[in-house]
Amino acid sequence: MGLDLFGGRRLKMGIWGLGRGSAFINSARALGIDIVAGCDFDDHVRNKFHEICPEAVLTADEDEFFKMDFEAVLVSTYCPNHAADTMKALRMGKHVLSEVTAFFTPAQGVALVEEVEKRGLVYNLAENYPFTKINMYLARLYKQGIFGELAYAEFDYVHGGVNPCASYLDGTPVVPGNQLHHWRGWLNYHYYCTHSLGPIMIISGLRPEKVTAFPEDVFCKGTVHGKGRKVDGIVPNLCAFAPSLIQMSNGSVVRNLMGGSVSDSHQKRFFGTKAAYDGKYLHIGGAERGPRLDIEPQWDEMGEAAEKAGHGGGDFWELYYFARQIITGEKAPWDIYAASDVTLAGIQALRSALNDGEPMEIPDFRRKEVRDKYRNDDWMAKHIDPKKIFPDDQDTSITNDFASCCKELSPAVVLVRSALDGIKVYDAVKKENKIIIIEKVKELRTKLAEIQNTYKRARKIADAYPLSQGGEALLEKLELGEETKIMDSAALLKELDDFLIHA
Repeated sequence: MGLDLFGGRRLKMGIWGLGRGSAFINSARALGIDIVAGCDFDDHVRNKFHEICPEAVLTADEDEFFKMDFEAVLVSTYCPNHAADTMKALRMGKHVLSEVTAFFTPAQGVALVEEVEKRGLVYNLAENYPFTKINMYLARLYKQGIFGELAYAEFDYVHGGVNPCASYLDGTPVVPGNQLHHWRGWLNYHYYCTHSLGPIMIISGLRPEKVTAFPEDVFCKGTVHGKGRKVDGIVPNLCAFAPSLIQMSNGSVVRNLMGGSVSDSHQKRFFGTKAAYDGKYLHIGGAERGPRLDIEPQWDEMGEAAEKAGHGGGDFWELYYFARQIITGEKAPWDIYAASDVTLAGIQALRSALNDGEPMEIPDFRRKEVRDKYRNDDWMAKHIDPKKIFPDDQDTSITNDFASCCKELSPAVVLVRSALDGIKVYDAVKKENKIIIIEKVKELRTKLAEIQNTYKRARKIADAYPLSQGGEALLEKLELGEETKIMDSAALLKELDDFLIHA
């Protein structure tokens, strides 16, 4: 039955976009929110959603969806569609919880802000990272004055990606297989700045006012990308770093780091004028000789239910704040103006990067005179076309294997590099970690024939279209995966066996 948070008042909710939307089902049940309707054009996604939420009526037709009886909607459709889809939902009289980011161009942002103001309905941004246990604790400390005033902060949202753009969110290779995912295949990480900047905004209560960033032309090996800003003017997708420096409304500076790399990083450092948090320790005392405390924060109320939700509890809290505002009128943290602030920070950062780091204002869309300056601003960075990573005259009997091949190639290369690099650093690693390398070497030996077959599939596609974006990605991946060494079975097996004998 869930928690009785609002005096027995239950909220009827629909979900538009059932891939990401499916992550909210358990939180909704815990909060006493009834998911009664769902919409997605993809049969596979709808069927998977029905398995975990059979009580919802599902459809592929968005107009049919909005005829159903619910008062609020989660918009978790394709990222570039959020603004248009949110405005449609508002015009249909629905309160909206929109997935990030809120919009994709400043002009869309102006239209969205004014639609929210016109309709008088609740709009919240579904930015969840501020509502992890540690970030909510830091926000409480800040409100209590323990940190003093924010002086500087660094927050990361970096993923160790190995070409995830060739699969859907559930890991299924995209169809047709000669393409990339619709938006993940071209999205630049500056657009996805909310998970790192968002917590700083909520903790401190400050808004970002100005941003500067430099272009990144070094990409993760084996990802589909353009030649880079200086060659073809195409900004990288989720295969490169996207750092920016942001000045906040009190004059403090924030280093905001997003990116795709060989390793995940969700580090955070928060420096106030009285105290600091370095990612592990809370430093109090107002000076370097003060105590350094290893903290273990506790949840606010309802923590047990939040713990079961996705993204470290964030999905629970953002849904709770949304429902609370609809039912009680109490304002949630992510209204349309805060949503605009954090979204524009990413758009303007990318703009700065394409102008050699020129500082850009982050306009305050609370003010109509500011909105007027951006009302017709449809700027968008040049990017690859995810549907055209192979030539128009391609042989699809070859290229349609690209997505499936990538799904198998990526973990194969990770295993190869883990084993071969592990051998090189074995003598230096701590004793308790040596077993990790030994097990990786054994696994590579066992799976060698399977990996060789995957390499052959990738080589077939790459040899057929070596100058295409897809072919170049596979060639990079094969180089990263030591193709020549892997295909020489006798020499490799001898090297692996010699290591295992002496390890």
